[in-house]
Amino acid sequence: MHKSFLIIAAFFSALSVALGAFGAHGLEKITTDEKILHGFQTGVQYQLYHSFGLFIIAILAERYKNKFIVLAGKCFVAGIILFSGSLYLLTFLKIENSSVVKFVGPITPLGGLLFITGWIFLMIAVLKEKRS
Repeated sequence: MHKSFLIIAAFFSALSVALGAFGAHGLEKITTDEKILHGFQTGVQYQLYHSFGLFIIAILAERYKNKFIVLAGKCFVAGIILFSGSLYLLTFLKIENSSVVKFVGPITPLGGLLFITGWIFLMIAVLKEKRS
């Protein structure tokens, strides 16, 4: 088992639950803008989905000992930070009507590409494993 991925997955999972609770109870007191709330919720959902993916990678790393399983995990970690992190930041920038939004917005798709790449690396890791 890849212990660092397991620890990171547990941290990101706990954080997504906390952020989800904030989004459901605290954020709605700050804004009622549906687009802003939806963006935040999307960040929380993708963070949790990919935290579970990271748990899977941590467990599979014991069986599939090749560089692609590690690359998959690294892509998920970076994807969570860039995709979900940028959506959280955008939420607060939009609430504050900040002009920085235009610079942060393009980061989100990069995180999405890392998620896609991570899933492809996971598939390659499994396909490259030698049959016993």
